[in-house]
Amino acid sequence: MEYIKKKLTIDKVKIEDIAKKFGTPSYCYSYLELKKNINNFKKNFKSFSPLICFAIKSNTNVNLIKEIQKFGLGADVVSMGELMMALKAGINPKKIVFSGVGKTSDEISYAIDKKILLINAESKSEIKEIDKIARIKKKKVQIGIRLNPNTDAKTLSQISTGKKENKFGVNEKTFLELINYCKNSQNVSLECLSVHIGSQILDHKPYEKMLNVVDKIITKTKHKFKFIDLGGGMGIAYNDNSKKLNYSKYNVAIKKFLKKHNSKIIFEPGRSIVGNIGFLISKVIYIKENDKKDFIILDAAMNDLMRPALYGAHHKTLPSIKTNQISKKTYEFVGPICESTDKFTSLHKFQKLKEKDIIVMCDVGAYGMSLSSNYNLRPKPTELLIKGSKIKVIKKRQKHKDLM
Repeated sequence: MEYIKKKLTIDKVKIEDIAKKFGTPSYCYSYLELKKNINNFKKNFKSFSPLICFAIKSNTNVNLIKEIQKFGLGADVVSMGELMMALKAGINPKKIVFSGVGKTSDEISYAIDKKILLINAESKSEIKEIDKIARIKKKKVQIGIRLNPNTDAKTLSQISTGKKENKFGVNEKTFLELINYCKNSQNVSLECLSVHIGSQILDHKPYEKMLNVVDKIITKTKHKFKFIDLGGGMGIAYNDNSKKLNYSKYNVAIKKFLKKHNSKIIFEPGRSIVGNIGFLISKVIYIKENDKKDFIILDAAMNDLMRPALYGAHHKTLPSIKTNQISKKTYEFVGPICESTDKFTSLHKFQKLKEKDIIVMCDVGAYGMSLSSNYNLRPKPTELLIKGSKIKVIKKRQKHKDLM
């Protein structure tokens, strides 16, 4: 994204032209950035060639997943719907990992029938259920057990998953018990140790701590794991001054780990693949003047982009056309939904805006559309992919009649 002659562009395409042709609000994705992210991820860990399973929950657009699949990526899924979407996008079942704490019997049965690579179990009850269904189907199912390493990822509390108070995974004592259970089962084969400590992680040190915990557990169990699933959680820079995760240091820590444990590494990145490829284009409906600040009322709302309301997340906001006029008042960017939490950001010294101006919220490719809803019976926006010189509609804008 860059300004060319004071006009904001995505891959050289003017934002104003996109808004005029496809309307607002609209999600727009950059194929060039997607390609760059995937190749960069592969390059940083090429020394041990991990299986990269894209976290479908971060972006569920089937056409975008098809593009990701072309780079040889697998999928990390957490529901039957996500598994169905991954398969529809053409992802090889033997590159699919099914995670999540609450898989139903139907979901487990479906996953077994589709012969996916792994079902990562998170409790003794779940393993018993997998065992029972596999026995009825007369199949042997490859599973992983998710360990809770009690590691603080130093991220938002709402997206922390690796501490003992989080619902995810099992503690060391239960983990050891479950290994013995699996050894006595004829229908489950324990192939993987799985961990995932959180999301939007920008420091390699929590990952190093996690690897130390995993190392000690494996040494204690003496079990040979074919796969070590290290999850995802790699963060992106939402602000210009934000630090970036040091992939090379994480790579060094993993290589050190692999000298002791000869296993295939699995990653489950989502945000680091699609986070910065997405932009939400919106129009100013009204400017509501107030004493200390002005409310910039947009046609996008919290149902279109939930992260600010849900996490207090910040997304860089830019005008589509640059001027030299700066507002003396604070701008609070809000949507039309009947909730006080329907606001995106408050900015000082922003460019002076007028009604019908176009603005862009950046880095919304992950957990943007996938967290969207029809709250207030608002139709969901269209999704666009810029690939080369072409803009492709990869999901049509919903209409009110679709909701009725």
